[in-house]
Amino acid sequence: MQNIATIATGFVALLHLYILYLEMFLWNTPKGRKTFGLSEEFAAASKVLAANQGLYNGFLAAGLIWGMWQGSTGQSIKIFFLACVVVAGVFGAVTSNKRILFIQAFPGAVALALVFLSGESP
Repeated sequence: MQNIATIATGFVALLHLYILYLEMFLWNTPKGRKTFGLSEEFAAASKVLAANQGLYNGFLAAGLIWGMWQGSTGQSIKIFFLACVVVAGVFGAVTSNKRILFIQAFPGAVALALVFLSGESP
């Protein structure tokens, strides 16, 4: 079960690295605009804010990777950062786009449940 929890946590970390890439580097490109459903004008006007969002997603990924690096002693770190992912995903779904619930919050919640079920002690 620990291996499955680690794989799920790693998937969430990779997902957030991809979101970082989209928000920081592709926001104002055709791919970024299509991904987020943005007009060219809005993407240009919000590019700096998107880069900031991307950086925060990078911090989430870094925290998850840090927790995984620690092995069983990183249980509390994984729980904290996965909980942050779920909260951010729910907030994004409520305030921005309901798809975020399935793209961000759901994988985070699954990984969080698997970490709890893995039996490692925090």
